Amino acid sequence: MNVLATDRRLGRRTFLRGVGTTVALPFLEAMLPSDLLPVNTLDAATRKGSPRRMAFMYVPNGMHMPSWMLTKEGALRTLPPTLAALRPFRRDLLLLGGLTQDKARANGDGPGDHARAAAAFLTGAQPYKTGGKNIKVGVSVDQVAAVRLAELTTFPSLELGIDRGKQSGSCDSGYSCAYSNNISWKTQSLPMAKETNPRLLFERLFPNIGSTKGASDAIYKRSILDYVLDDASKLRKKLGVTDTRKLDEYLAAIREIEGRVARAEKEAKQRLEESPTPKSAVKLAHSLPGGAPSDYAEHVRLMGDLMVVAFQADLTRVVTLMFANEGSNRSYKEIGVADGHHHLSHHGGKKDKQKKIEKINRYHMDCFAHIVKRLADAKEGRRSLLDQSMVVYGSGISDGNRHNHSELPILIAGRGGGTIKTGRYARFAKNTPLNNLYLSLLDRMGVPCQRLGDSTGRLKGL
Repeated sequence: MNVLATDRRLGRRTFLRGVGTTVALPFLEAMLPSDLLPVNTLDAATRKGSPRRMAFMYVPNGMHMPSWMLTKEGALRTLPPTLAALRPFRRDLLLLGGLTQDKARANGDGPGDHARAAAAFLTGAQPYKTGGKNIKVGVSVDQVAAVRLAELTTFPSLELGIDRGKQSGSCDSGYSCAYSNNISWKTQSLPMAKETNPRLLFERLFPNIGSTKGASDAIYKRSILDYVLDDASKLRKKLGVTDTRKLDEYLAAIREIEGRVARAEKEAKQRLEESPTPKSAVKLAHSLPGGAPSDYAEHVRLMGDLMVVAFQADLTRVVTLMFANEGSNRSYKEIGVADGHHHLSHHGGKKDKQKKIEKINRYHMDCFAHIVKRLADAKEGRRSLLDQSMVVYGSGISDGNRHNHSELPILIAGRGGGTIKTGRYARFAKNTPLNNLYLSLLDRMGVPCQRLGDSTGRLKGL
């Protein structure tokens, strides 16, 4: 059992401080009230000290559904091929069938399924068809939670992504680009623009007033943690063995992420300098967020790892992450797929295209599995961060060739603080609104909502 060397307890909002720098701490047992420390009450204390978190991860263009679906409800003794990377976390998964996002359907509005798929994914609202400024859809589930939890964390929510997103212009059959490039909506007409630059996200989470634009060379040489070493040393003297190890692991993770961010920036700078023509340099600058890794998987991993440390430090409890904009035609040459993703999704039943789609799906899942592992490895008392989280992964389209929005590929990783029975596949009645799931998750976040979008009630049996 871990106790402080003194009678004083640490506050949950304790920070390490240095010159112009603050680093929030992860959850430590030393933050628990002293009357809750006996072993018999440690689990209850951990539940009180460790809040629940909620994240939504979106992949575009649907799935190769035969490699995603299961035919029989019950225990996940085996996983579908697309989910193979999640095999070590099989007992932490809840695979869901039968869920539909009706408002992603045309419902009289004609083509534009990609724009509607993203816009309706977390809102359950029909986006108003326009390529102008008069966009309108609905408030997304993450923002419902963010508003209610705003006073408890530094950031009410974080909106992350890999592809840059335009907020104007027409991107899909007369729909504004704002619809296909965002899944988080603060109001009916205000999308929450996503952060795609790992450096800017890092600096939001761990502000360093001493660093300025153009000072990146100095950043490579000195870590933000160097500014808080004295504070960290003083804190270690007050901690027991378990908390000291946890603190060291947390700070090591931050330093490791910071190093990867710096290397990505250096690589990006070299790529621009080595561009054969000014035109190619401009094209390269537009294709990647400034300082982002050229390697797609590393970009996703970096954003996911930053999400994990934000959860650990309780900087936020609500995150969205888009693996790509909806309708993305990105190619994945690193896995041998040179064709554009969107182009392949219109496979017309051709086996070679379907195999490539499945390969992309599994590549995305590999990236997701990395994030799940990081959550599972981060401990909070006797639980893991994954135990305390509910991470929804899926798409607003099932079969990209048919552009259908029923039987959506949806799974949850994490137990929601023990409120979700995982390790199984659960089916619901055909055309059950996806937003019914969101109402159930909001309940578990302590922010109950009577109705969200086209919801008709809670999902029973979670």
